[in-house]
Amino acid sequence: MKKAVSLVLLLLAGVMVFAQAPLHVMTFNIRMNTPNDSLNAWPHRKDKLASTVQFYNISTLGVQEALDDQMQDLHRLLPGYKSIGVGRDDGKTKGEYSAIFYDVNRLQLLDQQTFWLSESPTVPGSKGWDAAITRIVTWGKFKDKQTGKVFYHFNTHFDHMGKIARRESAKLLLQKVHDIAGKTPVIITGDFNATPDDEPIRVVTDVNNALHFTDSKAVSKTPHYGPVGTFNGWQAGEMEPAPIDYIFLKGNFEVLKHATISETWGGRYASDHFSVFTVINIK
Repeated sequence: MKKAVSLVLLLLAGVMVFAQAPLHVMTFNIRMNTPNDSLNAWPHRKDKLASTVQFYNISTLGVQEALDDQMQDLHRLLPGYKSIGVGRDDGKTKGEYSAIFYDVNRLQLLDQQTFWLSESPTVPGSKGWDAAITRIVTWGKFKDKQTGKVFYHFNTHFDHMGKIARRESAKLLLQKVHDIAGKTPVIITGDFNATPDDEPIRVVTDVNNALHFTDSKAVSKTPHYGPVGTFNGWQAGEMEPAPIDYIFLKGNFEVLKHATISETWGGRYASDHFSVFTVINIK
């Protein structure tokens, strides 16, 4: 009898641990491939970037500024991952991707799509408001093979020039997340080209708006680790003491850890942005 009870308790404990297997989430502006970066150009750092993803055992990764050749490189360097996303200029392979890479052993893709941050979000290549460049959002619906839980991941890169575009993009993103995901938990990653005090971040985190997101950093059970700023510009340290890259959440999450990853290899970074990393449970 004691053996039977012990076996039941052991099985229950295993189920509880299995149900709480945390997800490792990362957002990473990987810097477009341009020879103008000299020794910081993509061929010299792509291995470093891929090793960062592998070391932190990332479950789902939002990348920004990825050109098609970089996407192909990452597929070769990250054999356990698949990706979703399209080039922003034509909805195929032209221009930068705001793609999502996901661990195929951990996650099952259920649905995916891309929309444009403009007044015509379904029109490929459309540019919105006063934006300098075409901007997009790629999203995926995933099932966690370990826990059985379903969630969405939205990934984006807001415009770097247009103030109106950033504000309206924030409003559109809030509405689209609500319309697409409903009450299903959502992870939102991206380079928002805005610090916490800027209007776009105030829009998406406004607690008076029922559609608002929560910054994972603000609710982490352990204190934030690493630099506060997330843009290094190839300099020794962040360019300003405030982030522009974020991992937001919507729904019932538990955030175990949050960090800005700033490793160097011989004094050189994997990108001109630091990656942002968090460990979460979907409750």
